Amino acid sequence: MRDVLSDLLAVWRSGGTAGVGTVVRTFRSAPRPAGAAMLVAPDGTVTGSVSGGCVEGAVYELATEVAAGDGPVLQRYGVSDDDAFAVGLTCGGILDIFVEAVSQNSFPQLEQVAADIEAHVPVAVATVIAHPDPEWVGHRLIVRAHDVDGSLGSARADAAVTDDARGLLAAGRSEVLTYGPDGQRRGEGMEVFVSSCAPRPRMLVFGAIDFAAAVAAQGSFLGYRVSVCDARAVFTTAARFPTADDVIVDWPHRYLAAEVEAGAVDSRTVICVLTHDPKFDVPLLEVALRIPDLAYIGAMGSRRTHEDRVQRLREAGLSDVELSRLCSPIGLDLGGRTPEETAVSIAAEVIARRWGGDGRPLAETAGRIHHDDT
Repeated sequence: MRDVLSDLLAVWRSGGTAGVGTVVRTFRSAPRPAGAAMLVAPDGTVTGSVSGGCVEGAVYELATEVAAGDGPVLQRYGVSDDDAFAVGLTCGGILDIFVEAVSQNSFPQLEQVAADIEAHVPVAVATVIAHPDPEWVGHRLIVRAHDVDGSLGSARADAAVTDDARGLLAAGRSEVLTYGPDGQRRGEGMEVFVSSCAPRPRMLVFGAIDFAAAVAAQGSFLGYRVSVCDARAVFTTAARFPTADDVIVDWPHRYLAAEVEAGAVDSRTVICVLTHDPKFDVPLLEVALRIPDLAYIGAMGSRRTHEDRVQRLREAGLSDVELSRLCSPIGLDLGGRTPEETAVSIAAEVIARRWGGDGRPLAETAGRIHHDDT
């Protein structure tokens, strides 16, 4: 929902009704993940994508019909052959897409959900997508850490889904949960899609250099909340880093330690150390490499700089296990030279680490293209 939220909110505030198709479940090499959405506005304009182009036309027609008054629909789109479930997916995957009408009447909590997302407050939206009683389908429960809003249809179902949704929200995962018709944990018949709107993952870029501006732009493009930090105020300005969400003047190691203490760093956090100056790098990496579950820690510099840096870190007491978390020299070998090309290589390594890729050309590999979520 996040990718169509601004346009959806505009329709909602105008009093209109939008047709929204959301990917709720995927199998094999599906092109878009669970939570990807497509919006059809009252004037027919489209925002977002559920399949990268394969089934958008069919979803458009269905969303238009649903917005015009038909009930919500859970539709499966499968492989492109004689046994296709509906409209073919040329990638060979399978998508389950829930299509519903969204308006102030059907989703009165939307504006508050949007405010939570804007304020980086974790919130989950749980929606009944299948049930033996059609009246339950489309009912919604908004789940936060300490409160809930709405109802799926019964107190028992609300209690079960609230507990499970909070677990998914803490893990930053969106998925379909199955229960008995009244929320029984040992049963089937009711399916609930929980869309976890956790705060954006963070990318912390240290070193206010030209490469940092390019890395910040890549991080923003990939959906990270980007912070640029350097101790040198003359270089660390918002004007030099227009795509960064935060620009901080502070000693890097002190800022990172404070963010860890505040609970603002988690297992999705990416750290890019671009200063290649020992007086900044070594104290910073002492802090970073002792955090056991960061998504990525990379440091820029030549191989000689890397060897010197590792030696200094060993002398500071870091273990081989801690040093193994460091990606240095930073980035994949793409042969790039400019700040922008280097930023692409860093972004590529971040993506590969996230999804388990090895950076080889797909033409040289076999099997599935998309890796499982790790």
